[in-house]
Amino acid sequence: MKILWVSPFFLHPTDRGGQIRTLGTLKELHKRHEVHFCALNASSNTEGPQRAGEYSTRSFAVPHDPIPRASLRILPQLFQAIFSPIPLAVSRYHSTALERVIAERLAEERYDSVVCDFLACAPNFREMEPAVLFQHNVETTIWQRHAEQTSSSLRRRFFGLQARKMAAYEAQICRRSRFVIAVSDIDASRMRNDFSVTRVASVSTGVDVDSLAPPPHADPVSDLIFSGSMDWLPNIDAMEFFLKEIFPLVQQELPRTTLTIAGRAPDERVLRAAEGVAGVTVTGSVPDMRPYLWGSKVSIIPLRIGGGTRLKVYESMAAGVPIVSTTIGAEGLTYTPGRDLLIGDTPQQFAQQCVRMLRDADDRAAVAGNAMRLVRDNFSWAAVTQEFEAILQQNRL
Repeated sequence: MKILWVSPFFLHPTDRGGQIRTLGTLKELHKRHEVHFCALNASSNTEGPQRAGEYSTRSFAVPHDPIPRASLRILPQLFQAIFSPIPLAVSRYHSTALERVIAERLAEERYDSVVCDFLACAPNFREMEPAVLFQHNVETTIWQRHAEQTSSSLRRRFFGLQARKMAAYEAQICRRSRFVIAVSDIDASRMRNDFSVTRVASVSTGVDVDSLAPPPHADPVSDLIFSGSMDWLPNIDAMEFFLKEIFPLVQQELPRTTLTIAGRAPDERVLRAAEGVAGVTVTGSVPDMRPYLWGSKVSIIPLRIGGGTRLKVYESMAAGVPIVSTTIGAEGLTYTPGRDLLIGDTPQQFAQQCVRMLRDADDRAAVAGNAMRLVRDNFSWAAVTQEFEAILQQNRL
């Protein structure tokens, strides 16, 4: 097949879960198919376009610098978002230049398949009918959970407004798309029930099991590890929640417990929550997340907000690190609670599961071993991309 793949960003540096999922999928597809990759690209990013040949035959970079969410310059966009029918999380990735490039590619080339990667890319398509929409999350769910979890009445109103706009927009785009690929059965079911989408199927999240396999010996990093993009609102909420309500309970039982928060662009709220807390390290961006996983005893995923599936779950499993998660943190993934990972949905439950793992090395090894076998047997990128490829074949133009 000849595939046109359109994304809101290039895939290097690879520091977001969505990038990891797209990169793993495209590397496999590129082994057998011709891939033309179009994406927005920040002016400071030279690595992305330079490395696009690792997963595509041709690439087209469109300069685009969204205003950072933490910048005061975003205030006019926030004001406009109150009155615009398009939610802010989508409109900030609209580019007339990318819209023109997509139209030119479709006019000049005969593609067998067109992929709109992420809902955020949809405004750049003049028509969605030819495109398979790759939905990494049900975006509406994320905004609804933001509104439910925030303690600020002003934020609750804003998040609620954005959730309603997202629901209307997401439903429209999903129904107009040629087909929708979700990342879990739960997400696919939500789209059918909430958006009346009939052309939808799920493809499991994959993981690079070979590169994540733990070495015989690893330098110690910390007792607990949280990995992820630290400017993503669900991760920010998770760390505020953990540091304020869970970590003190863990340290009551095990006072010397250490925690590393590893991931790019830590938000000021995370830094404030971690400030002065004994045993906590916030790294910011790291060149390679694997040593941080290998050198930690337990991977924590205390998410209260989110949609789609968290790649950090399968990555931690493949790295041989036992996991304590909330139900939402592991939502949409295949696992047996208590066997492959531990679940705690209240601060007390989560803290108890962390203490259990930290106190018992044999217990940690058993849970980690079960999880490693699960991902190795079922969720390599080669295995899951075959499902993705079959859907594209069935929905050729």
